[in-house]
Amino acid sequence: MRGAARAGGAGDRARPPVRSACGWWLLVVWSLRLASGGLCAPRTRGRLQCLQVSVFANRSRARTDGLARLGELQVYGWRNGSDSIRFLKPWARGPFGEGQWDELQRLLSVYRGSFTRDMHEFVKMLRLAYPFEIQVSAGCELRPGNTSESFFHAAFQGKEIMSFQGTVWVPAPDAPYWVGRAAKELNQDQGTRKTLQWLLNDTCPQFVRGLLEAGKSELEKQVRPEVWLSTGPTPGPGRLLLVCHVSGFHPKPVWVMWMRGEQEQRGTQQGDILPHADETWYLRVTLDVAAWEAAGLSCRVRHSSLGGQDIIIHWEGSHSSMWLMLVALLGSLLMIGCLALWYRRRRSLNTTGDLHIVLDPISDLLNKKWEWGPL
Repeated sequence: MRGAARAGGAGDRARPPVRSACGWWLLVVWSLRLASGGLCAPRTRGRLQCLQVSVFANRSRARTDGLARLGELQVYGWRNGSDSIRFLKPWARGPFGEGQWDELQRLLSVYRGSFTRDMHEFVKMLRLAYPFEIQVSAGCELRPGNTSESFFHAAFQGKEIMSFQGTVWVPAPDAPYWVGRAAKELNQDQGTRKTLQWLLNDTCPQFVRGLLEAGKSELEKQVRPEVWLSTGPTPGPGRLLLVCHVSGFHPKPVWVMWMRGEQEQRGTQQGDILPHADETWYLRVTLDVAAWEAAGLSCRVRHSSLGGQDIIIHWEGSHSSMWLMLVALLGSLLMIGCLALWYRRRRSLNTTGDLHIVLDPISDLLNKKWEWGPL
């Protein structure tokens, strides 16, 4: 975190690959909470967020990977084995010229090498143990009135430990004891703090405004959702799992709810919003109800592409559900009737069998007498 202002810093040395199964997952979940205070709130289009995962296996093995996204859209990538930023959109260069991008990539390369070296120094100074992961979320968000808000948060093993506020590093309230010592050490590097302040408060907002203009046609694309209903696996006897499918919409923010008239159903469960290959989205929303309560329910969808006109799909499976219940009832009655008839016949056969025990010897005797003739 100190190396951004070191123009003569060494680049990252070649190291064996180090992989982490959970680093990006921890970073994404943690960064979502930082961005919104909750996992369900959407990020705005005017927010540029740079994410970094650094994995330190031991003293000689480490790697750093990164990406950046504008709102919900990933526009840049940065792999450990390369000093080049990958542009994932044709308009991702934004307002920067070739020379500015070259300077930024050089700065990022210096930062990566210095960051790795500094972390090894902190491990030695603070007596930390390998392996560990560091996650970073940094960037800015445009606000109304031509203003902006910047952020830089650092996490250790997925838990925030420190942030850059104004011009200084500040430990998180519940951070481990050693974070205070690290923040004090970082605050002594005035060159890095000034560079970081310039990048976050001046360069970032200017760049985001140009990026929004360059990618305007794609960023403002509106695609209407398709909505249909179905049933899921039966939750239990006499119950239905109603499923509302919302697919193919863009942008990502959407509101979906099971309703009875104008009353929201509190049991509504929303799944994750999943991406399609064409950069539209899919959402599945369910409701567990008693079969006889399904009639009168509907799924309501609100999305920016609908122009204020919600999509409302009524549950039409109530009649079929009643027929299924009726068939099941008739089947049960038929089975009971068959069992009763079988029992009566069995009982009748048992009574007939008792008579055969008495009559069969007499019949045999008469037959023998007929065959032998008179005695």
